[in-house]
Amino acid sequence: MLKKISIVIASILGLIFGCFALGAKINTTRSIPVGLYWSSNVPTSKGTYVMFCPPASKAFDEAVRRGYIGIGNCPGGYGYMMKQILAAKGDVISVGEEGVRVNGELLPNSVPHEADNLNRPLPHYRTEHHILGTSEVLLMSDGSATSFDARYFGPIPHSQIRTVIHPIFTW
Repeated sequence: MLKKISIVIASILGLIFGCFALGAKINTTRSIPVGLYWSSNVPTSKGTYVMFCPPASKAFDEAVRRGYIGIGNCPGGYGYMMKQILAAKGDVISVGEEGVRVNGELLPNSVPHEADNLNRPLPHYRTEHHILGTSEVLLMSDGSATSFDARYFGPIPHSQIRTVIHPIFTW
């Protein structure tokens, strides 16, 4: 009986490991809907969810120190992040006290906070009428007012995106 249980457990663990090796990703933050995602090599476009390596910067160094993002295998020791592309090449962005605007439209839940939930000051990226270049994308949460996203670190190079992720099961 113990041998059968061991075989079942080993099979389940092998299946789980295999799924992750083939492209399964789990998101546990509110930056995008919590759930199971599948990685793909389709081209990026506005509206897609992506997994990316944060570029080296003081904002991301501080984010790791404060626990907003984990440590990981990205350059600089950063962990991967998951966000949605809300602006890309040619889009005009403005980031200010009222929130983030893309082509004049104010994004919901985009007002930058002055401090985190422990009352530590947050970095602020500010720009007025910045036209995103070919290699820039604006990565934001599509539903969380407290996400650590572009309102704090600005546009990032498209080259930092590692994969497009598609929701399989979210809640």
